[in-house]
Amino acid sequence: MGHWWERNIVEPGKLPLLLALAAFVLTFVVTRVIVRLIRAGKGPFRNVKAGGLHIHHVVPGVVLTVVGGFGAVASDRHGAGGALAAVVFGIGAGLVLDEFALILHLDDVYWTEEGRKSVEVVVLTAALVLLLLAGFSPFGVNDLTQQELQDRGGALTAIAMNFLFALIALSKGKTRIAVFGAVVPLVALFGAVRLARPGSAWARRFYGRRPRARARAALRAYRHDRRWARPRRALQDWIGGKPDPRPVRLPGRR
Repeated sequence: MGHWWERNIVEPGKLPLLLALAAFVLTFVVTRVIVRLIRAGKGPFRNVKAGGLHIHHVVPGVVLTVVGGFGAVASDRHGAGGALAAVVFGIGAGLVLDEFALILHLDDVYWTEEGRKSVEVVVLTAALVLLLLAGFSPFGVNDLTQQELQDRGGALTAIAMNFLFALIALSKGKTRIAVFGAVVPLVALFGAVRLARPGSAWARRFYGRRPRARARAALRAYRHDRRWARPRRALQDWIGGKPDPRPVRLPGRR
């Protein structure tokens, strides 16, 4: 284990990336726990205010991201400075992306349906970083044996093919499958061989003169969304908290 750690994490300089990912995920989890406790009125935590201004945690997140980013650029990725900068950057990125929806909408939509975008972005970001971390790259590792070169060559070929399938799935409008398929083998292949979603680039290019294909794609997308909408919402609620119910507007009132 120690030999594998040294050759695949430390020697290629992936330790800062691993520390940044760990800090990113841990910060998101801790932040969500704290804000849910604040929302429920439990525990010692309170919203931070300066006068009557609510200071969102994206503000210190931006500061930490800037400090950690410049610190990582100025540091040696094999040294302690690079590791510390990676942790600071990961914490800042976790705070910022936890309020991604606020930045996107320029409004406090944390506990609304629009706020679910923050959870999706955090999960997708963690998946992409995990892909970079788990990649079997031969660059940066010295003294590889012929067998190791063959093994890594095969791994790189498999990753390249999987990435190609992920791109096809993305062109078919299947963003989540494309992202997770880039990390989990065969998921991208599953998305690449199935019908494209209506309105996707693939559907516009290849289904334009095929009305039956368009109809089948629309029906399959409808059935898929109806089947998986509730489990997906339940998972998002479990991770990020249940949004506030939308206010009911009476007819004739604005």
